[in-house]
Amino acid sequence: MLSGLVIVDKPQGWTSHDVVGRMRRLAGTRKVGHAGTLDPMATGVLVIGINKATRLLTYIVGTSKTYTATIRLGESTVTDDAEGEVTATHSAASVTEEAVLAGVAALTGEIEQVPSSVSAIKVNGERAYARVRSGEEVKLAARPVTIHRFEVHEVRPARDGEALDVDVTVECSSGTYIRALARDLGNALGVGGHLTALRRTQVGPYTLDQAHTLEQLAEELDVLEMSRAARALMPNRELSDEETTEISFGRRIPAGASAGTPEAATADKPAAGFAPDGTLVALLADAGSYAKPVLVFAPDNEKRAATQAAPEQRGPGQQAPSQQAPSRQAGQ
Repeated sequence: MLSGLVIVDKPQGWTSHDVVGRMRRLAGTRKVGHAGTLDPMATGVLVIGINKATRLLTYIVGTSKTYTATIRLGESTVTDDAEGEVTATHSAASVTEEAVLAGVAALTGEIEQVPSSVSAIKVNGERAYARVRSGEEVKLAARPVTIHRFEVHEVRPARDGEALDVDVTVECSSGTYIRALARDLGNALGVGGHLTALRRTQVGPYTLDQAHTLEQLAEELDVLEMSRAARALMPNRELSDEETTEISFGRRIPAGASAGTPEAATADKPAAGFAPDGTLVALLADAGSYAKPVLVFAPDNEKRAATQAAPEQRGPGQQAPSQQAPSRQAGQ
């Protein structure tokens, strides 16, 4: 069974769900998911999980993201991006590059951000964007996010000098709305702002260099195998043959690090455990002096059940299988 991650370069105009639908057809399976929605206007890295690799997606969603974007100062829209109706215009001709840099600095680090009202956040069980489209005024609560890097590359005039376009790179925590950054920068400068272009260049360890367009994937489905995907995503632990067998049956093994130390793996941030042959066996969390499995992939008891045929099913003279730990092909 094909399992792994596919790093897609999402095209503009497609929803993340559209991409999942296409990948289901290309991979020939219904078990496909993605690790973090991209707006239809946005392009770039969308991490897709296939079959067993969908179990890794929850650990990818919370990783940091990097984007390149263009912010237009001098125009506000209902969606805080170029897809929404313009609600206000102001001249940004007097806004200096120094003022832009100061505004960007104020939005860097740990901040409280109010998400865009036209977002997928649920309000009393209904998506915020649906409430806005029905004419309701939606006010969402601020939430803490971290902007690790907010770098300005170019500030140039637009709209006959009445607006400014600002090209930026943003590295941020999960849950950050780049269009809300554009809105807040414009509001801080007194001229309003919205996002005109957005491209995601990195999700956790997965980058645009690894991504393929849907057209390329239709020609050749490039799948990042489970073990390679997990090695890049989380701390690694190399297991002995005995530890591999124990973990495969869901049993505990000695801890990789003392619980409570910075090196200790947790259920939210587990370590990836690899068999001596390099295959992914399980995700592990340290608990006291032991490590326990959070997720187990292709356990030994499944392999053993497959290899131990009933006596009447064996050929003449064929002996029962050895009771030693079977060879493992976890995650393939």
